[in-house]
Amino acid sequence: MSSSPRSWRRAGTALRGWRSRQWTVAGAGALATAVLVGAPTDVVPNPLFGRSVPVQWWNYPALAVTAVLAGIVLTTYVRRPSSAPEPHAADGGRLGAIGGVLSFFAVGCPVCNKLVLVLLGASGALSYWAPLQPLLAVLSAGLLAEAALRRLSNETACPVRPSA
Repeated sequence: MSSSPRSWRRAGTALRGWRSRQWTVAGAGALATAVLVGAPTDVVPNPLFGRSVPVQWWNYPALAVTAVLAGIVLTTYVRRPSSAPEPHAADGGRLGAIGGVLSFFAVGCPVCNKLVLVLLGASGALSYWAPLQPLLAVLSAGLLAEAALRRLSNETACPVRPSA
């Protein structure tokens, strides 16, 4: 067995072994993520939030990828039968959390972000922050994908038993 904490093959095996309960949680997690990230950023139109700068075309696929990957990562926290090893938060949990937060900044309105506005001003937010947002979206998706890969790989890894 490889010492790597991740394996595409083991992750694929884990996904193929998911039951309807896990897929339901993944779908619900993806939907919740889409609403929790998309509504305040107004990528998902709603009457509660607005934005000063129009939604960019890439915000939609970035939100969709974030939602799907977050749904998968969240599902790895669902309790499985006792025969399956439980992944640990150190195996991708922090990466997933950071990826989720970055996605919020990636798809958000560049001049609606108070921190960016205070630091850079409105013109700086549009000139410097807005061009960085697609890169943040890619970084966010990469972190979420790595978290999913690590956690899924751990689902099918052989548990290490301590020696007597």
